[in-house]
Amino acid sequence: MSTTARHRVIVLRHAKSERNHPVDDHERPLAERGRREAPLAGRWLREHGHRVDLLRCSTALRARQTCEAVLAELETAPELVSDPRLYGADAATLLEVIHGLPEDTHTALLIAHNPGLSELVGALSGQEVELKTSAMAVLEQETPWSGTAPGHSVLVETVTPRPPTAP
Repeated sequence: MSTTARHRVIVLRHAKSERNHPVDDHERPLAERGRREAPLAGRWLREHGHRVDLLRCSTALRARQTCEAVLAELETAPELVSDPRLYGADAATLLEVIHGLPEDTHTALLIAHNPGLSELVGALSGQEVELKTSAMAVLEQETPWSGTAPGHSVLVETVTPRPPTAP
């Protein structure tokens, strides 16, 4: 599928979060590593020409913090929607979110959680993918958002932006 696909959805797993933080899971913040890596996802999107029209983000703190870091790196701010359905969503729920995207949205970015995101990418593309923290998958399709279905998308690429290692 060419880059002139009708629709592109980019899924981003939130950056690394604090595992031993004394709060409810929904309120776990990013770890130091996550704060370093989250902006790299936004920078990668900008440097690779991905103009995001609509960003849907989980309401979990670690996802919101990832979102803020990504937005700070983009050239233009997309429409932002905090979506409570994305917190802990399975692949079926994520697919429902995609079905509801406005048809005039060319590129949508979903910031959410695993295992749902990896399962969604696998279902849509037919390729097994395990998204690590801060990892993204870019999927393209010719069908309307409402017609998104398993096997109807092409996995264009996956990337896990990481800071350069010191020599």
